[in-house]
Amino acid sequence: MSAERVPYGTVSRQRRGIRRVLAVLAAVALLALPIACGGGGGAATDSEKAADVEVLDAALAQELTAAEAYAHGGSLLRGPFAAVGREFRAQAQEHVDAITKAIRGLGGKAEAEPSELDYSGVKSQADFLAFAYGLENAALATYLDAAPRLETPAPRSLAASLASSHAQHLVVLRQGLGASPAASAPEAFEPGDLPPPPTHRPGERRE
Repeated sequence: MSAERVPYGTVSRQRRGIRRVLAVLAAVALLALPIACGGGGGAATDSEKAADVEVLDAALAQELTAAEAYAHGGSLLRGPFAAVGREFRAQAQEHVDAITKAIRGLGGKAEAEPSELDYSGVKSQADFLAFAYGLENAALATYLDAAPRLETPAPRSLAASLASSHAQHLVVLRQGLGASPAASAPEAFEPGDLPPPPTHRPGERRE
């Protein structure tokens, strides 16, 4: 009997995922350095704080966009996914609050605004779940790329936590699009660019 092979995800994506996850782990590990070195390292410079504010503000725009998207798509969601949409919208708002707090903690000002999205092709629950999947993928990729570039400890830790949240969302959305539980986690690492599962008829589940 042959083992099931998830149809999406490739070796190259796995390698990119490994590199990104290792980068996140390296960034989080940096948080321990001041403690391991007896609290040294000095305060972040103004230029480092400004660079982190710029990265965080870009992430804030994505979270604002996600919150608005889930609000817009709520009327298309049915059954358990109506609750999923509400929960993801609430979590996006929590992300907004956390990022805004981090920006202010660096002495910056949150200036981000949500992006304008085209919903013209979003007519059904499946359409919206696929649409949301793209937003979640983009957000995950943003945090995986941002974590090792952030200069200050608190934003690095926040970026790693937000990446984990969006990876969880992708698993749920794959199930909503018809993937089996096993196929909902198709790779060992989430690289932020895996395509959604193939769509199929309502009520049909992929084994």
